Amino acid sequence: MRTDDLRIARSHPLLTPAILADEVPLTDTAAASVTAARQTLEAILDGRDARPFVVVGPCSIHDTAAALDYAERLKPLADEVADALFVVMRVYFEKPRTVMGWKGLINDPDLDGSFRINKGLRQARGLLAELADMGLPAGTEFLDTTFGQFYTDLVSWGAIGARTVESQIHRELGSGLSMPVGMKNRTDGNVQAAVDAILAAGQRHLFPSLTKEGAPAIMETTGNPYCHLVLRGGAETGPNHDAESVAEALALLRAAGLPEHLMIDCSHGNSQKDPARQPAIMADAGRRIRQGQSTIKGLMMESHLTAGKQEPDRHPLTYGKSITDACLGFEDTRAALLRLAEAVG
Repeated sequence: MRTDDLRIARSHPLLTPAILADEVPLTDTAAASVTAARQTLEAILDGRDARPFVVVGPCSIHDTAAALDYAERLKPLADEVADALFVVMRVYFEKPRTVMGWKGLINDPDLDGSFRINKGLRQARGLLAELADMGLPAGTEFLDTTFGQFYTDLVSWGAIGARTVESQIHRELGSGLSMPVGMKNRTDGNVQAAVDAILAAGQRHLFPSLTKEGAPAIMETTGNPYCHLVLRGGAETGPNHDAESVAEALALLRAAGLPEHLMIDCSHGNSQKDPARQPAIMADAGRRIRQGQSTIKGLMMESHLTAGKQEPDRHPLTYGKSITDACLGFEDTRAALLRLAEAVG
C-alpha cells in the first residue's frame, strides 16, 4: 500500500543550473558588470557613495523582447543621470500569489497554464545575460528558494518580498546571497518583521538546497551584511514613505543595532497601486535627500514601456504593458528620474 506521492500526478525533468550556465554562460564583460554594480550598491549602503540607487522597471517580466526594449531605453537614461543616481533595472520573474493567478515568467512563460519551467528558466537567464553584457544592473525578487541557483551570478540586487519576509528559509537564503538584498515590510505594513529578517540574514545558517550540478547539499552561509529595509506601505497602516514613518523605521533599526538606512518603494502600498502617484513620492524623497536625509539610500518604481495594466488572458496582448500591477509609462518614468537626479545632484 502506497503512502507517498498520493497527490502527485507526475514528475517532470528539471535541467540543472550547471547545464543552463553552460548554455548561457557568464561572459567576462557580464561578470565585470555585475561585480562593479554590487560594489557600487555596497558603497552606497556604506555611505562611501553619496548617490541613491533606484530600482526601476516592470512589475513583472512576461515578454523578454519588450523587457529588452525597455532596457535599451533605460540604459542611456541611466548613463545620463549617473552622476546623481545609480540605476538598476527591476527584472522580476516570479510573482507571489495570495490565492491564484499567473506565477511569473519562470513558472509559466507561455501564459497558458502549461508551466514550461525549463523554458522559463532559459528565458530568464538569457535576459539577465543580455542586460549584464550591456552594462545595465538587474534586480529581482527571490521567491522560490532553488531558482536562484540558475541565475544569481547575473543579479546585482535582490529582494525578499512582503509575503515571505517572515519565512525562515527566505531569511536563510538571504544570508547566503552574493548581492545586497532588500527586505520588504510585511503586506499589512508591519516593519518589525523586516528588521528581524535583516538581523537573521546577517547570521551564519545551514540549510538544505541544490548544488549547481543539481545534487542535494547542505549550504553553510557566512551571513549577508548588506541586507537592508524596504518600506513599501501596508494594507492596514497605509503608506509609510513620509518623514514620520521613515523616522519610526529608523528607530526600529537603531534599537536592533542595525545600520540606520533604508529604501523607499514608491509603488505597492505607498502608491496604493496607483502608478501615477509614484513620481510625487519619488520627488518628495528626493527633496528630503537634498535636505540632508542621507538615510534614504534607495528608491523603487514600477514602470514599463506603456502605462497601466492588462489582463494576462487578453489576446492579443498590448506590447510593453504590464499584466500584473499597473506601471508608469516610460516617458513619465524618464521625467521622474531626471527630476530626482536634479533634486539630489
